[in-house]
Amino acid sequence: MTIHSTHPFAMPEDAARRLRGRLGGTVSLWTAGSGATRAGLTVSSLMVATGAPAYVVGLLDPDSDLFDALETTERGVVQLLRWRHRELAEMFAGATPAPGGVFRQAEFDESAWGPVLADATTWAGVVLESVVEVGWSMQVTCRIEHVVLGEEPDPLVHRRGRYVPMA
Repeated sequence: MTIHSTHPFAMPEDAARRLRGRLGGTVSLWTAGSGATRAGLTVSSLMVATGAPAYVVGLLDPDSDLFDALETTERGVVQLLRWRHRELAEMFAGATPAPGGVFRQAEFDESAWGPVLADATTWAGVVLESVVEVGWSMQVTCRIEHVVLGEEPDPLVHRRGRYVPMA
């Protein structure tokens, strides 16, 4: 192990990664599956393409349980997180422990598309349309079948490697 003055596991600076960090964005929780096969992942690399039909495009970790569940079920839920969900976001990202499993850290309701965070005010039920490898991620394009829009007074935002409150 090399010890660096800035970080014990410092990697050479990656300009593209630093650019991505400066873009920022609302944090989402993607979920899929049911019962023992439920899986979820915190995702901030996503966009919505409007049209008829509309789509959500996300970059997912190819090694994640969520990616496997989404490919298997071809259905999922994309829910927007709020400031109060920041610890949950860390758990679903695999950055902090989740005693008993991530789905025991909050209440989830079942839907036709997968688990929905019970207090999520904005979420979409989606159907997987395509998967393309992009860089180190899998770009998933999902058709939006159902949308619930609620108040979002305090969205959870990710910028430069940190969760920040909306200013």
